[in-house]
Amino acid sequence: MRRLVYFVASTLDGFVAGPDGADPTGPDGFWPVPQDYVDHLVAEYPETLPGPARLALGVTAPGTRFDTVLEGRRSYEVGLRAGLTNAFPHLRHLVFSRTLTVSPDPGVELVAADPVTTVRELKQLDGKDLWLVGGGELAGVLYPEIDELVVKLGPLTLGTGIPLFSRAAVFDPRTWMLADHTVLQSGALFLTYRRSSS
Repeated sequence: MRRLVYFVASTLDGFVAGPDGADPTGPDGFWPVPQDYVDHLVAEYPETLPGPARLALGVTAPGTRFDTVLEGRRSYEVGLRAGLTNAFPHLRHLVFSRTLTVSPDPGVELVAADPVTTVRELKQLDGKDLWLVGGGELAGVLYPEIDELVVKLGPLTLGTGIPLFSRAAVFDPRTWMLADHTVLQSGALFLTYRRSSS
């Protein structure tokens, strides 16, 4: 069965973006993106790079992990503000929103249905794993359905911002098993946790 994987960048203090929700890696962003970080993404997770980055880096590898990306409206609108109607044209791209009624791009599917029900249905279909790109609000709603966390832990703190999981998450303590880790010279860590069965 397909798994829902929350593949997300987080600060040491648990934030995925600043309080305004803007792209932390954008032109005015605060998130460091050193070369070894980019190299690791290209080598291990090429499908998670946005289309323009793949083009600039000459990445054509389809990737082995994901064939579908899921995101919330606010996360999607970060790309829209940057002029990207579909940041991931190489993947099936679903955006959960009850307010957007017309997709700005034919490759982006708008989903107004319950995210949990939708993810459970997607897990039953053939294919690679499902990538939950964010943001924190959607991750909070989908918290019970997340099977794996891949946290790209950046060597920085914010003090405040948008948390890894929004307040939409239910109080449901879980334990996770560390399945893999990579420590980069620049200080970033890639930590892969699988949900413990107990």
